[in-house]
Amino acid sequence: MILDQIIERTKDDLALRKSQTPFEKLQELAVKNLREIKDAVKALKSSADEPYRIIAEVKKASPSKGLIRPNFAPVEIAKEYEKGGANAISVLTEPHFFKGDLEYLAAIRRESSLPLLRKDFIVDEYQILEALVYGADFILLIAKALGADELKRLFDYARSLGLEALVETHDEEDVEKSNFACAKIVGVNHRKLSTFEMDMSLCEKLFSKIKNASVIVAESGIYEHSQLKELHAQGADAFLIGEHFMRQEDLAKAVKTVKEG
Repeated sequence: MILDQIIERTKDDLALRKSQTPFEKLQELAVKNLREIKDAVKALKSSADEPYRIIAEVKKASPSKGLIRPNFAPVEIAKEYEKGGANAISVLTEPHFFKGDLEYLAAIRRESSLPLLRKDFIVDEYQILEALVYGADFILLIAKALGADELKRLFDYARSLGLEALVETHDEEDVEKSNFACAKIVGVNHRKLSTFEMDMSLCEKLFSKIKNASVIVAESGIYEHSQLKELHAQGADAFLIGEHFMRQEDLAKAVKTVKEG
């Protein structure tokens, strides 16, 4: 499965970064560069005056689609997203399969006032501390990539640093893990990691099984306002949208159109 390949490569990269910048050095950087962490739960919780909250993704490529946006300027993309009414920005930092970079996260942090999600394949506390240092306000934890105890350990560590976590689920077993961790932001991803096929009925199947969450996020395969209305009626607060936006010329207009109809 592609997830296993990505995790294996991620661990190799991680070993190299740990040798270059030890954990203690990273901790020093975090203390030296203290900043206010933006409230991702507040930004993403649906309300009567703004029922559809958007996490707009900065993504150059993906394993399923290859290169998505050849003309890739992450800071300008983030600025356009903010102008269009996005509530948070997801930044891919995985370098091999998604062509992401931690430096994209740092550069966007300097220019954006929105909560930033570090979108990566996080398997170690070191990556969470990196996320803090480079400017993230919340991180992605993929339940499918972690055991229940691992997920809870990483989730608790993120919270100890003041970061929130979006726990991504793909089936009932994943939802049970997110419930065990007491995740406050839970995502349901319509895309099957094993085949990349989409199951757009997944949210309807899983939302009722999610406990404790303050925010529920629908992910993948979302490109028009009518989908937001339908998924919101099922229980979604927020919508993570990447590929659709990345293929548009006018990003601000694209966000506004999907969000407002």
